[in-house]
Amino acid sequence: MTLNTPNDRMSPRARVEAALRGEEPDMVPFTHYDTLFPRCAVERQLRNDGLCIVQRRPSVFTVDSPNVSREEVHFTGSDGRARIRTIIRTPAGTLSSIHITAPIGDRPADQVMSWTSWREERLFKGPADYEPLEFMIQDRHYSPNYEVFQAQAELMGDDAIMRAQIPYEPLQEIIIEYMGIDQFAIEWAERRERVMRLHSIMVEDRRKIYPLVARSPALIANYGGNVAPEVVGRTRFEQLIIPCYDEAAEVLHAHGKLLGVHFDANVRALAPGIARSKLDYVEAFSPHPSSDMTLAEARAAWPDKILWINFPSAIHLEPIPTIEAMTRRLLHEAAPGHRFLIGITEDVPADRWQQSLCAIMRVIREDGRLPMECA
Repeated sequence: MTLNTPNDRMSPRARVEAALRGEEPDMVPFTHYDTLFPRCAVERQLRNDGLCIVQRRPSVFTVDSPNVSREEVHFTGSDGRARIRTIIRTPAGTLSSIHITAPIGDRPADQVMSWTSWREERLFKGPADYEPLEFMIQDRHYSPNYEVFQAQAELMGDDAIMRAQIPYEPLQEIIIEYMGIDQFAIEWAERRERVMRLHSIMVEDRRKIYPLVARSPALIANYGGNVAPEVVGRTRFEQLIIPCYDEAAEVLHAHGKLLGVHFDANVRALAPGIARSKLDYVEAFSPHPSSDMTLAEARAAWPDKILWINFPSAIHLEPIPTIEAMTRRLLHEAAPGHRFLIGITEDVPADRWQQSLCAIMRVIREDGRLPMECA
């Protein structure tokens, strides 16, 4: 499984930055999220061969809510699972939610590599919660955290690309964080004007963040993500979400920064809006069979966007020749390749990641040198 250490012209970070600027790196960049990459000998060899870590922490800003208090109560439910009840007290009322955090799979606790969490109870439960929720959002104050971010960048050096993060799109935060799909559907049908008032307050909240990200040391920033067209719908996406992207992009572009979104779901219905948007890159797009679009279709739909894909997750479970064939197919569909990156943005099974990532890297080093030609 050992790969030969190359003598590359470009560092992993420089390669990623070149691709994101639309320039021509020496080969197609291969990236991996920081928190999903176990530290070991194979990980070290992959980085020697050019794999770049996507470092998503720390944030370039901090948030303070001087008039809102937060309390966490840890308890165990009747099913034996640990829970956290979060209680938020505002002058306009009290909100509460319950989270469950549990290991993925049935391994002993000391062998668990991945954990998941889900909301058993959300902050918003009915119309009485609008006022405290609005107060909570309006009470947020943001401050630069540049020195901490820059210190991490210097620590990682050329091994990582530092990425800033703007929180969820206002509509997405309402659906995902506060209401859930069912409650949002009820509120949208019965109290749409109230939902839109909340949305407007959240848009103003995001406007506090854009300049902080734009002036930060980060070259790139993701805005929200995980947009599910089956939930959001094309109309709401184009009318309520795209304008947020465009406004943020204008602020970031004025400071030479790039903006992208983590589109990891089906995207065919959203493709026209993405094409018209001012986004610079489409991140975590998972080509067919992991979504309803192939890479070739995505390239045709977004000719002026940088495509930073997630290697299709299901393929990690296939035999090595299949993984290699998929990697070659992606390279050819992305040709000429200078506006293209392959990433790992999801968990890969613990018993598969080493073999799979080494196979992907091997093909990139063999076939991903630029310039490439379509097969």
